[in-house]
Order: sequence, then structure tokens, then C-alpha cells
Amino acid sequence: MFLKNKKYLFDGGSGQTLMEMGLETKGDLWSAQALLNENNHQMVVDMHKNFINAGSQLIVTSNFSVRRRLLKNYNLLDKFEFGIRSAGALALKAKNESDKKVIVAGSLPNQGVTYSPIHFETDETMFNYFHEIAKILKDYVDIFYLDVLCSIKEIKIALEASKEFNKQVLVGVHLRYDGKLPSGESLDELFETIQKFNCCGIVSACVSPEIINLSIPIFNKQKLPFGYKMNLFKELPTSNEEKFNSEGFEENYDYIDPVELLGTRNEEFGEEKYKKFVLNSLNEGVTLVGGCCEVKPRHIEAIKNLF
Repeated sequence: MFLKNKKYLFDGGSGQTLMEMGLETKGDLWSAQALLNENNHQMVVDMHKNFINAGSQLIVTSNFSVRRRLLKNYNLLDKFEFGIRSAGALALKAKNESDKKVIVAGSLPNQGVTYSPIHFETDETMFNYFHEIAKILKDYVDIFYLDVLCSIKEIKIALEASKEFNKQVLVGVHLRYDGKLPSGESLDELFETIQKFNCCGIVSACVSPEIINLSIPIFNKQKLPFGYKMNLFKELPTSNEEKFNSEGFEENYDYIDPVELLGTRNEEFGEEKYKKFVLNSLNEGVTLVGGCCEVKPRHIEAIKNLF
């Protein structure tokens, strides 16, 4: 999927971008509200098109929060399939309307707690969850994207669950303050595991600029195209050694916008600083670049001429 030595510009964070566009939601239901309510569907299409028009060559379906555990908390479990299918259909619609060569990546998100290796289901149940999502998305997407997964066990299960659909997989692994997975496993261990599957690339997913810099020399030791999706929240539970929390971030808090709890580095990382960071990383071997939470279309537009 990704050509050797070619640079690719991904999208940014769909959830926070939708909220900036006016999405009314609450807590960890987050971007799922845009998919579950048909009145918000045009907003999702516009969000994807905003990233495409800004320069994104790859967009990720916006179903990160459409997870059975989360929907159950809001008595919305019956909307699960509708939410996933809507994510695929709306991303594909945005691609087709843009009339540009865009890769659509189908999100296979963490099935436990966000930023955490903790799970509450059996391996078989996790396999079935990933398989179900992949089966729904397969007709809308070009590749699958493992979206902020936090342990080798979960990554391997997701790869096994999706392989029957014969699509390449972009591995999006979350990393903690020391460049390891939240599970404590090393990237070297992960590299060995994913060699057995049809992976087209690997990125550090939803991580701070500091962790990106820490991880680049490690990614350079393997052969797949690699890069990152930068997170610009200020206080992730995994980013600081003193505050490290393996329990991740979920519904134990009362909030509307995650920025209320996690803060933002959006002013610190304006377009010029973001561009300088990306340029430096490209010079160090990175070829896959995108954003996650708090990275908006304006950030992508600021760096499009680097690709």
C-alpha cells in the first residue's frame, strides 16, 4: 500500500475536529454521537473532506468510540452496527465527493480502556469484536488501521481477526513515556510479532511529540514504513512517568470535552512549530505522518507542501 521512500500525509483527530465544528456530545461517547445520529452525518462527511482538502492522503473512519463497552454505558448497544457501517459509508462518500486519490483506513479501535492494556473480555470475545468491525467496514475501506492498541496480545488478536478479508493493515500502537507499549512490552517484541501478518506500515498512535522523538530511532530498526499520529492533549495518562496510569482514560470522569480534563497544547504547537517538528522527523526516516486528538485540518494544511 505504501511505496518505499514515498511520504504520506494522513488526517488528524476526527473527534476533536467534530467538536470544534459544533458536535454536541458528552464524555467518552465523543465522536460516536456523530455517527449514531443521522442529523450529524453531513458533519462527518465535511470533516473528512476538510482534511482531504487540507492535504490528507489517508483518512481514518471515525468509529473510535463506537465500542460495545462504551455504547452499553449509554444504553445504545443496539446502534453498534449502524455506527460502524455509517463510519465506513461516510468516509467513502467523502473520498468519492473529493474526487482525489485518498486511502480510506478502517478503524479497529482498542476494545478495552483507552490508553490501557486492561481488558474485560476473553480472547475469543475480543477476536469476535475485531472480526465484526472488520467485516462491516471491509466494503468501504482500502486498508485496516489498528487504532491506538496498547498490548501485543490485542494487536495479534486484531491481526488474526481481520486477516480473512485480505486487506493490508496499518498498525497504530500507543506508547508510554519510555517508548514501550502501555503493557510494558517493547517495540522490538512487537516488530517480531507483526512480521507474520500482512502489515503495510506501523505508526505510534495518539502519542505526544516527546514520545514520537523517543521512538523514531527504535522504529528505524525495522523495515516497514513508519511514522506517527501526534496527540496534542497536555496530560495523557501514559505520557509522564510520575503520573503514569496503566488504567487509561475512560468513563470514570464527568466531562463534555476531553480538553476539560487533559488540557491542550494547541497554542504551544501552532502551525509553524508543528511544521518544523514534522520536517525534522521526515529527515530522520519517517514517511507516514498524521495527527490525532487536537490536530485539526489547519495543522495538516500547514505541512502539506512537505509531501
